[in-house]
Formats: sequence, C-alpha cells, structure tokens
Amino acid sequence: MKNIILFLLMTVTVFTQNVFAQEQRVNPTKYTAHNKGKMYIFWGGNRESYSKSDIHFKGPDYDFTLYDVQAHDKAKGWHLDYANPARMTIPQTNLRIGYFINDHYNISIGFDHMKYVMTQEQIVRIGGAVGNSYPDYAGVYLPSGNNSIDLTDGSFLKFEHTDGLNYVNTEFCRVDDISKIFKIRNTDKFQINITEGVGGGFLYPKTNSTLLGKERHDDFNIAGFGVSAKAGLNFTFFKYFFVQTELKGGYINMNDIRTTNSPADKASQSFFFLQKIIAFGGIFSI
Repeated sequence: MKNIILFLLMTVTVFTQNVFAQEQRVNPTKYTAHNKGKMYIFWGGNRESYSKSDIHFKGPDYDFTLYDVQAHDKAKGWHLDYANPARMTIPQTNLRIGYFINDHYNISIGFDHMKYVMTQEQIVRIGGAVGNSYPDYAGVYLPSGNNSIDLTDGSFLKFEHTDGLNYVNTEFCRVDDISKIFKIRNTDKFQINITEGVGGGFLYPKTNSTLLGKERHDDFNIAGFGVSAKAGLNFTFFKYFFVQTELKGGYINMNDIRTTNSPADKASQSFFFLQKIIAFGGIFSI
C-alpha cells in the first residue's frame, strides 16, 4: 500500500509539472507584466516656461523689489552635448533613478537641470530704496507709484540661473499599462504606460548675477525649495528600453539667492514653472 501511495504521488507530481509547463508555454508570464522589484534610470532634455516673478533684492544701502519680471529658458536644441560625458551638464537635462515598490508605484530621486534667464529687454516696476552708495540709481521708489526701470542695457541688473536652476527632488509615481487600449498583445516587444506623480525637493542654483554695477557673481547655493506634479507617457521596447515624455509643473520658492561675492547681498523670488521632458532609459530587475 505504501508503494502504491508513493507511486500515485509521483504520478500526480509529474502530471502537475507537465500541465504547468504546458500552460507556461501557452501563456507565459511576460517580463513586462510585473514591475515590483525593478529599477529604472533615464536621461533626457527639457524645455520650460516660467510665470512672472517679483524679485526682492536686499543688501547694504539698498532694499527694493522688481515686480512682474519676465524670464525664459536657454534651450540648446538637439545636440551632441547630451551624449558627451564631458559636456552633458551644459544643456537643459533630466536625470532620474527609481525603484518599483510594487507593480504600480515607484519612488525615485532625480535632478532637473533647468535654466532661468531674466529677459533683459523689459521695463519693470520698482519699489523700495537705493542709497547714495549707488548714485546712478539712488532714490526712494514707491511701489504704488509709476516708478519703473529699464533693464535693457544690463547696467542695473543681469540675473539668471543658467548653470542652472537645479531642482533636486524625490518623486512618488504611479504607472499603468494601457497597451490593451491599442490592442497590443505582446508587451515584451512594445508596451505603452501612463504615469503620473508628485514630488518635492530643494533648489541648488548657480546664479549668474551683476547687480548695481558690482562685480559679477556666479556660484552655487542652496536657495530654497520646490514642489511639482507630472503626467506622462512611457513607451517600452523589447522589455528593457524606453522613451518617456512628461509634462511637469510646479512651484519654486527661493528666499536665499546669492547675488554678489558678499554674503550680505541676497535676493528672493517665487514663481511657477512648466517643464516639457523627453527622456531615454532602461528598466531591469534586481
């Protein structure tokens, strides 16, 4: 009886293994069916636009605000610098590394290298005071009045974060496979995902500034914080490679911007940004 039971158990085991193997051949589990435990990394470029900003400047013998200042990015277009290790930090770029905690959610850390350039050809309102140490601009400017200043020639102010407006941030994102909508059956060859997420971090700009005729200043400094939200599409090819497009918007508040070689000279500003990103990356199990 013991031998018969052992024989039956062996028969059932072999039969079960054969059925499971046949099911795997008929309907194998695809690599792209699950994300838990996978890591990804991507590198890409961006374009951005900014809301108008009030910029407050304060230092020895001056304290004033410029209102509704316009700014733009400094795009380089498609360029070999994106792939040149010696120059890849020059254009506007994005780097991100993430980990999937389950099939749908991932957490990542990234570096958004944006560029912010105050538009030079503009006339803006000014409010505050500039002392006699700066005779060309000395005076009291009432913010409620029609006081304005022409920034065109750059003698009063040149102001930009061009190396750059560096947003170091963490994101929490969701990813969903929408390949079925497009009747894609073999997602291991091609898969379409939709992603959305929120993030936050700190600003580490390198501010290039010339203020009130003082010596030009260009240095890195932790200046403030940012929060953001995004949505995008991910196109995965042959399981491991992808192209990702994102639309990312957020708010930046920098209350400690260095403007000259003296730590007594400071600026502060806050504004909204909209960032358009296209990136190339890989995803792999660990």
